[in-house]
Amino acid sequence: MTGQNTGKVFFLRPTLGQGGADRVTLTLLQHLNRQKFDLSLVLTKKDGVLIDDLPADVPVFALNSKNVLTACWPLSRLLRQHQPDVLFSTSSGTNVTAVWSSQLARYAGRILLSERNVLFHGQKTRRRQLMTTFKRFTYERADLVTAVSQGVKDDLIARLHLPPDKIQVVYNPILTSDLPALADESVDHPWFAESTPIILGVGRLVPEKDFATLLHTFALVRAQRPCRLLILGEGNGRAELIQLAQTLGIAPDVDLPGFDKNPFKYMARCTVFVLSSRFEGLPGVLIQAMACGAPVIATDCPSGPAEIITADGQDGFLTPVGNAQTIAEKILFLLDNPEKREAMGRHGRESAERFRAETVLARYVAAIEGTI
Repeated sequence: MTGQNTGKVFFLRPTLGQGGADRVTLTLLQHLNRQKFDLSLVLTKKDGVLIDDLPADVPVFALNSKNVLTACWPLSRLLRQHQPDVLFSTSSGTNVTAVWSSQLARYAGRILLSERNVLFHGQKTRRRQLMTTFKRFTYERADLVTAVSQGVKDDLIARLHLPPDKIQVVYNPILTSDLPALADESVDHPWFAESTPIILGVGRLVPEKDFATLLHTFALVRAQRPCRLLILGEGNGRAELIQLAQTLGIAPDVDLPGFDKNPFKYMARCTVFVLSSRFEGLPGVLIQAMACGAPVIATDCPSGPAEIITADGQDGFLTPVGNAQTIAEKILFLLDNPEKREAMGRHGRESAERFRAETVLARYVAAIEGTI
């Protein structure tokens, strides 16, 4: 397929939920040029909070599979029936499925895989080790693997022994044109009508986001200053986090209101934004918070934060992973220095411009067309 031809592109994901990769896929489906591409979305299950936001001209094919591996047969049938020019898996979990299905279907089109994270984020479980073995023998069959950060690319080269020219770093199109309007929307939460500083975290309530460390951090800060902690997101770690907040004696000043499609209005109004993750690929919420003018603190986890915060102490603070004391010290410094908060927010906005959708989409187009 050349740059002049209209191509049929199938995007493959498990669901269209609350994660960063889900939002990126939605952004691509909303903004890619219809004169160049005929877009479809393939889901192993038609589920997820972002499905209602899909453009009306994007058909959704549901494979109705129990998991990504059992999706191979229905996906291979779909490929034989529709013969898309490009199959683009935008989920680490469906990448192996994409390759296996294409082989079953004797698919002759272009196969793109997107790796969203370092391979052994979280626990090195037997299932993850097995999946990494599968990836070692399937990724080489793809036409191109896109990595969301240089750290993810380096990890793929080291663990899968892929040639560097097989992988291209393609940042996520994080900042869309509607972000300023979304950031200006009013916040109904009563805390934002008061003057008490608000520390904000955003992400799935799962171990790799390490909100437990953020709660310990907040306990240290709360012992010295009146403040509050708001964590947006859902996940299976909710009960444990609520229990931890009660154990630490900070529950009255901690709120977990759940997932919100528009976190930007909170980011634009919080006093400090904190990313406490143990592992990331390219944390979109950090970029979004910077774009909204929030002063940010992020753990220097593998990978992404150090590629986003380019000048430690200027456009954000980088801290060691899991170090509640250091994060608390940075929060207290920012709470005590409003001029520094304002300057960091300003520099953060400037740094985040690299991730504007209009710029990044050109890289995605080149990846799809094979001209990258």
